Amino acid sequence: MLLLNSFLFCGFICLISQIILDNSKLTPGHITSILVVIGAFLDSFGIYDFLIKKIGGGAQLPILSFGHSLVHGALAKANNVGFLGLFTGMFDLCAAGIAAAIIFAFIFTIILRPKN
Repeated sequence: MLLLNSFLFCGFICLISQIILDNSKLTPGHITSILVVIGAFLDSFGIYDFLIKKIGGGAQLPILSFGHSLVHGALAKANNVGFLGLFTGMFDLCAAGIAAAIIFAFIFTIILRPKN
C-alpha cells in the first residue's frame, strides 16, 4: 500500500503542476518555485513530516521535498545553535543534492552538444 501511496502522491503533484502550466501563463520556473515554497510552508507547520510517514518515499521525491529540506535543516540547526543556525542549517541537508546537481550539469554540458 505504501508503494501505491507514493506513486499516487507523485502523480498528483505532477497532475496539479501540469494543470497549472496548461491553464495559466506561469512558466515551469514559476511552478517549481511555488512548489518549493509550499514544501517549506508545510514543513514549518509539521505537516510534511506527517506526509512522509504516511506516503513514504513518494513524499521525498517531488520538488516539495526541497523546500521541506531547507526549512527542516534550518529549524533543526536553529534549535541547537541559535539564530545563526537559520542561515547555516538549511545547507546541511541540501548540500549533497545541490553539489550533485552542479556536478552532473557540468558533466552533461561537456558531453552533450545543443542541436543549434
